[in-house]
Amino acid sequence: MLRRRLVLFSAFAILLAAGFIASVGEAQPNTVKQIVPGVWFREGDIEHEGHCNNVIIEMSDHLIVVDANFPSGARRVLEDAKKVSSKPVKLVFDTHHHGDHAYGNAVWTKMGAMTVAFQGVADELKRYEPKRWQETAKSRKDVAEVGASSAEPPKTTFAKSLHVIEDPMRRVEFHFFGWAHTRGDGFVYIPKDKVLATGDAVTNGAYNYTADGNIGNWPSVIAKAQKLDVRYVLPGHGASGGREVLEGQRQFFIELRKAVEGAVKSGKKLDDLVTLANGNPKSTTVQLPASVKNWVGNSLPAQVRDAYNEVTQKKPTGDLPH
Repeated sequence: MLRRRLVLFSAFAILLAAGFIASVGEAQPNTVKQIVPGVWFREGDIEHEGHCNNVIIEMSDHLIVVDANFPSGARRVLEDAKKVSSKPVKLVFDTHHHGDHAYGNAVWTKMGAMTVAFQGVADELKRYEPKRWQETAKSRKDVAEVGASSAEPPKTTFAKSLHVIEDPMRRVEFHFFGWAHTRGDGFVYIPKDKVLATGDAVTNGAYNYTADGNIGNWPSVIAKAQKLDVRYVLPGHGASGGREVLEGQRQFFIELRKAVEGAVKSGKKLDDLVTLANGNPKSTTVQLPASVKNWVGNSLPAQVRDAYNEVTQKKPTGDLPH
């Protein structure tokens, strides 16, 4: 028995050293874990603080952080970055324009980091701000305390669909595959380590906000990401995982769109599919297969509404009035 325990313990230690346990285990909010040497995943507390996940990437003489988070989240990430490395954060990449991923920009630039994103992120901020910032400041103390009238856009933007930063330690690729969650969705890929940070184009759980999205195009965006050699998937929300997270997220949107299209073809109206409460989607008659249950949650009625509008009006839901 003792020999068997020692063998099991040795096997566990090998997996842990390889980064396997860190990549697939259930992460907890406000924890940081090493995915591979020099790459850390921090799961934000979305339930209590509204924070997104972050990724910390070590380069030769500095750190890259994926997503600026909310201002309070940015400060938490900075504290944790100092715990894992003495190198300064010099670059912060916004995967998209939503507040929990970009409203912390001013915190990072104030401490000397450069904020960057694809051009679509800056374009989305122009489209939706300052209205969203000002509405958020009414309910979030950390946003109000920034003392700004609008969100700070990324200081640098990329126009091409691929941007690369490389030094002797590692190569980091920034990809844009098209409009899924937002018009500016950015993915961060580390080829040597087979790590992919997805922002909210891929989440691991029922965290999908579709109102700014292109539901019909979402699966094709993920399919492009699947062509990369990936072992570790670090989503914008939810626990880290492997390639199964990409496929599960892709299938969720395929099934959502298929179910709504089928209902429309059978003559059903929005009222047949979604029940409203105070003008907001409350419940839905649409049921999705058990195979995608990980991504089904309280937001399903709103997702069905957005998919219905997209199908019937033949436009991405993000192009329709909010």
